[in-house]
Amino acid sequence: MKIVSVAGTKNTGKTTLVTLLVNELVKRGFKVGTVKHTHVKLDVEGKDTWKHRESGAEIVVGAGGEETFFIINKDMSLEKIITGAEQLDELDFLVLEGYKPANYAKISTSPLDDPFSLAQVDVRELDEKSIGKLVDLVEERSFGKLANLDCGECGYENCQEMALAIVQGDAKENLCVMKQISDVILKVNGNRVPMNPFVNKFIENTFLGMISALKIKEHGEPQKIELLIQHDINQ
Repeated sequence: MKIVSVAGTKNTGKTTLVTLLVNELVKRGFKVGTVKHTHVKLDVEGKDTWKHRESGAEIVVGAGGEETFFIINKDMSLEKIITGAEQLDELDFLVLEGYKPANYAKISTSPLDDPFSLAQVDVRELDEKSIGKLVDLVEERSFGKLANLDCGECGYENCQEMALAIVQGDAKENLCVMKQISDVILKVNGNRVPMNPFVNKFIENTFLGMISALKIKEHGEPQKIELLIQHDINQ
């Protein structure tokens, strides 16, 4: 999944640009999602879900009418949202509205001094041809969530340098060795721990060998297998 942000000052057409980008990406056959950063509360006072939250519920889920939504009583970071929502894994592109500080490829609707900027546009002057060129740029120079392991295997000193090179058209995302061997992801307290290719493959083969005798296919053909170890190292 590649990520692009639409950033700019208030009333400069960010939402309009998001909808234009999404529409063009969908026309090209991609699965697209969006995330909007806002400073106002999303729930409506007086609604049932609002009453649930007012009663003290920390997480409220609304389901029905072909929709499901979650309301969590805290401001989650962008990285937590991207990492925590499994549904996002099914997408080809994620378009952000806002999140100006985020180090992802971005298109601005007002002057923005940012090395991750792909282009600055005046939304009022956009037409079908210019939108097409913008989306060409997004396809070519945007990238997904970085491994942030700074292994140096890509030839750059760290992941941020590689990301900047992608935005500038000097590198491709497939340079990231860690993305090519992401079959096994190890996290400790929510933080990803770097593993070299040998360790990654060793853990994968060992784990799959250990569970091969289990009746996992009763839950469907396995495509994603997760193991959570809850352990207090001080015990």
